[in-house]
Amino acid sequence: MDNDLVSDESKTTAKAAETPAEEQAGAPEPVEEPQVGPEAAAEDQPEPEQALTVSEPDSEPEFSITGSLPEPRTTYLAVLAAGVLALDVLTKVLSVAFLERSEPIQLFGGILYLTFVRNPGAAFGLAEGWTWVLALIAIGVVGFIAWIARNLRSTPWAVGLGLVLGGALGNLADRLFRAPGPMRGHVVDFLSLFDPFGQVWPVFNVADMAIVSGGVTIIILALMQHDYDGTVHKEKIDA
Repeated sequence: MDNDLVSDESKTTAKAAETPAEEQAGAPEPVEEPQVGPEAAAEDQPEPEQALTVSEPDSEPEFSITGSLPEPRTTYLAVLAAGVLALDVLTKVLSVAFLERSEPIQLFGGILYLTFVRNPGAAFGLAEGWTWVLALIAIGVVGFIAWIARNLRSTPWAVGLGLVLGGALGNLADRLFRAPGPMRGHVVDFLSLFDPFGQVWPVFNVADMAIVSGGVTIIILALMQHDYDGTVHKEKIDA
């Protein structure tokens, strides 16, 4: 009896040793994947992306229709006017210091002379004794330019008005602060063309040159139908 039990236990132990460890743990048998041919493998591979290629838009469009106006050009106006005024004041101070009691100085073979004149009126000897009227006109010009400067959006107009403003302020400073008194001061002139005493062309100064240059610029812009606010008017030409 005991011998039979011993023999059964030994058989069970031997059978357990022959069984793989995976079967003892109850693990499922591995599933073999079906063999795939080259054609099927090629079908399974994802195709390269071609279809729709969406390009990203540029960071900034070439044209922007926003209806916004360009920035005012008051900085150009102010800087140019200040430069003209500073140059005019400096040259007049030097003229008073070195030319008032000296003989005219010839330059460029007689094309230009440095001379000294205190002008109580306007160019060509006009409006003598009307210095206060000329001062009021200059004040009006300065006020008008300051008023339209808020809508000034054209750079050429800013240049023209800046020259006029600087020149008007330069001569106005003479009429306000020089002898014989406020609103009656005489303007210092020191440049003469072709003659030392202004017989060919009236003696002038830096402020006069700026006013004339700015005025010519403004006239040209007006003829070209360019407005100070940046608007350009174009006439329609029938075919």
